[in-house]
Amino acid sequence: MGSDKQSVGLLETLKMERVRTILTHRYPYPHEHSRHAIIAVVVGCLFFISSDNMHTLIQKLDNNIKWWSMYGCLLGFFYFFSSPFIGKTIKPSYSNFSRWYIAWILVAALYHLPSFLSMGVDLRMNLSLFLTIYVSSILFLLVFHIMFLGLWYIGLVARVAGKKPEILTIIQNCAVLSIACCVFYSHCGNRAILRQKPFERRNSSWFSFWKKEERNTWVSKFIRMNELKDQVCSSWFAPVGSASDYPLLSKWVIYGELACSGSCPGSSDEISPIYSLWATFIGLYIANYVVERSSGWALTHPLSVKEYEELKKKQMKPDFLDMVPWYSGTSADLFKTAFDLLVSVTVFVGRFDMRMMQASMNKVEDGVLQGDILYDHFSEKEDLWFDFMADTGDGGNSSYTIARLLAQPSIRVNTKDSFCVLPRGDLLLIGGDLAYPNPSAFTYERRLFCPFEYALQPPPWYKVEHIAVNKPEVPCGLSELKQYDGPQCFVIPGNHDWFDGLNTFMRYICHKSWLGGWFMPQKKSYFALQLPNGWWVFGLDLALHADIDVYQFKFFVELIKDKNVGENDSVIIMTHEPNWLLNCYWNDVSGRNVSHLICDYLKGRCKLRMAGDLHHYMHHSCVSSDKPVYVQHLLVNGCGGAFLHPTHVFSNFSELYGASYKCEAAYPSFEDSSRIALGNILKFRKKNWQFDFIGGIIYFVLVFSMFPQCKLDHILRDDSFSGHMRSFFSTMWDAFMYMLEHSYVSLAGAMLLLMAAITFVPPKLSRKKRVIIGILHVSTHLAAALVLMLLLELGIETCIRHKLLATSGYHTLYQWYRTVESEHFPDPTGLRVRIEQWTFGLYPACIKYLMSAFDVPEVMAVTRSNICKKGLLSLSRGGAAIYYASVFLYFWVFSTPVVSLVFGSYLYICINWLHIHFDEGFSSLRIANYKSFTRFHLKSDGDLEVFTLAVDKVPKEWKLDPDWDGEQPKQMSHLREFPSKWNAAVTQQDPISTVRIVDHFIIPRTEKT
Repeated sequence: MGSDKQSVGLLETLKMERVRTILTHRYPYPHEHSRHAIIAVVVGCLFFISSDNMHTLIQKLDNNIKWWSMYGCLLGFFYFFSSPFIGKTIKPSYSNFSRWYIAWILVAALYHLPSFLSMGVDLRMNLSLFLTIYVSSILFLLVFHIMFLGLWYIGLVARVAGKKPEILTIIQNCAVLSIACCVFYSHCGNRAILRQKPFERRNSSWFSFWKKEERNTWVSKFIRMNELKDQVCSSWFAPVGSASDYPLLSKWVIYGELACSGSCPGSSDEISPIYSLWATFIGLYIANYVVERSSGWALTHPLSVKEYEELKKKQMKPDFLDMVPWYSGTSADLFKTAFDLLVSVTVFVGRFDMRMMQASMNKVEDGVLQGDILYDHFSEKEDLWFDFMADTGDGGNSSYTIARLLAQPSIRVNTKDSFCVLPRGDLLLIGGDLAYPNPSAFTYERRLFCPFEYALQPPPWYKVEHIAVNKPEVPCGLSELKQYDGPQCFVIPGNHDWFDGLNTFMRYICHKSWLGGWFMPQKKSYFALQLPNGWWVFGLDLALHADIDVYQFKFFVELIKDKNVGENDSVIIMTHEPNWLLNCYWNDVSGRNVSHLICDYLKGRCKLRMAGDLHHYMHHSCVSSDKPVYVQHLLVNGCGGAFLHPTHVFSNFSELYGASYKCEAAYPSFEDSSRIALGNILKFRKKNWQFDFIGGIIYFVLVFSMFPQCKLDHILRDDSFSGHMRSFFSTMWDAFMYMLEHSYVSLAGAMLLLMAAITFVPPKLSRKKRVIIGILHVSTHLAAALVLMLLLELGIETCIRHKLLATSGYHTLYQWYRTVESEHFPDPTGLRVRIEQWTFGLYPACIKYLMSAFDVPEVMAVTRSNICKKGLLSLSRGGAAIYYASVFLYFWVFSTPVVSLVFGSYLYICINWLHIHFDEGFSSLRIANYKSFTRFHLKSDGDLEVFTLAVDKVPKEWKLDPDWDGEQPKQMSHLREFPSKWNAAVTQQDPISTVRIVDHFIIPRTEKT
């Protein structure tokens, strides 16, 4: 009994319910051990290379300047292609694909160039050995896992072992141990060192280097890196013994090459050091896996339940979506957006309007529309705080940043002389564009509701699937809306919300009661709010017409005529689009019904017009004059979470309804806006790497008909640099003329691209200017594509002239490896032959065709030579397809960085010099920073004080807020002191700490007459 109690107590002390492991997906990075192993292998490789060659590398560089220049050019293109993915996680599938793609074709190109041999690295041997060990390791581990699962199935191992291993873990471990073996072979070889002094070797210790009497010897050996490397090879990686020491293994091992001074009697039966290294890695993997899966223990320290839960909380992060990739060539959302927009414009606009259906369902009470559109439950308050934001639902970080600020019970901000505390708004007004790129259940839930629910949680009885059929559904215990003291929300739709005919907006806004912790009593897409002290808010729905419909116009006119809006009242007009800026920019006239309502019915009572749509902040106020002023202040604030828009392209606005206006504030400033546009030149591809699919294919089509270029002798024969350049551009012009005279595919591609480029130029400019800009744009792309085509052809031609390519044909790497395999890896027992028989030829076939994948440059060069000798018609369709596919593999890498650079430069020039493409030029940058919202204080004396709060830098990393986690939950989340679940991982970057006032003004109430 006593022992039983002790054992129970011991188990409780250990708390082994949860065990961290390095082999399961629960660990934050399931291949952490492999990452460390990769680092160790790279460090070891650098050590061996430096020990052998640093003392001669500079001298050899002078003798191989041509090849090192080619290396620099090749590696430069590959770097620029892969630069957007450096330092990123493997979550984006294209990012992960690009890493493997780059590794594949870069190695395939490098092993054909000679200069790595001067560093003691034979890439052909390393590549062949890597692929052989890699395939062997995968096959071995797969057989092991199948056997282990079989033992689990019949019950010979613990039930916990039933979980299948992750394939990625197996692949990465095999890659690491293969690289380690290749590095060892490159610098130590496969030598079987005769062990004549076993006791002396056993007693030697590397720690003797740290003995005082031998410290000078260690320093001297460190200086002579060659000797140090040899001692590492002989002492640390020496063979484990001979096959005769292990009779059972004598037929199952690979032997090493015999290495001894003088003549060596007989052949070596020493086990290969590479085989020993491989077996050690495989053994460690198997031991770790068996122990962990059989006993529940892993080869790491276990954690208690309490420690595990605390660690789990620290590692918790919100599942925010990234900014929408507007230039993605693979995004289904963008194609759906284009389709929805096409349908909405061609089918719904002018034919069917959801606003008409809403008008037909309104309730009429006392001669005016009540209940469904008019809300007066705020009118009896003495004063009121309310907020305005627009254009949210893009990136999760930016949307949550604004939602977190809106949810705080109060915000403390510094002013010029002191500070002020701004309490949370009782009312939140959202000015449209709730989710990007299109309205759908997914975008509304993940891009809109998710950030707002993290910022201010909905009540516990709220259900996602609930449909509000009788709004307002006030919380239990309340009989009417005016008794509810929590924050409320009213929303108007934007153009993106209309892409599906307002279907998603009606479902998620007009038929749901909660946006996070904000109560939504709204029933229609437009509304009128009666505020205290004679203030009103008219929320207008402009749809895709940029104007209100006649039924909406009738409602607001009747509201004004029936004296609901008094002669001394003040009105705030909220629309999605800022017609005053867009009409000035496009030199157009829109919103005629809105203008009619403001000028002929409100007659000066409109004190403020505010809108979103443009993702920046601008405030204009009227200039005193003798002319009538219909609107005193114009405010645009679309910084609710979407990408940033420039301000400097709208700096010319100065007049509306005959009155003059001046810009009081712009965020970002005109100077900052112009500076930000510069990012298109260098950051376009980093922000829009999915554009590769479009750009790379376009460039390849432009030069498709010009491959191959067989007559390049005159370029290579010139002696001077100027001669080379003249010949190069002369050949480039000849290729262009060939395209115009003989090409079909490339000429058709160029013409289609020209038409697309001219159409892409905004209609703001005249047709003549649009044609000129389109021609210049396409000419730049075509010239860049021709230059890249000639550079690729020159590189191949140079390698052919120096007998590095087009020498052997297909499968050259495999054929070469088989010739040296028997020499450097003796197999007297015929192990390789037996494996080939047991796998029915699958084992050598896998290696053969895997190696042929690295012969892409050879395939390209051999086929090119045949075309130049016999003509393109001599190729079969399959041969032509293989040739152009191999060319595309490399040309795509060269072209994608260049096409992004050219297109980004085009956008920069258009934005800053021509002031066009403001939408296209800033959506490409996907800037999450520069976010803001506007907080209003309607004072008891009737004045309206306006604060615009902004955050310059949006945090990218979040962590669980310990104050929120430790606070006792309340029935209504707006009563909590800490309502938001996440705060910034870096405290100094939290929006609550960095928010500041960028604009502050007061709108006085209308004096009674």
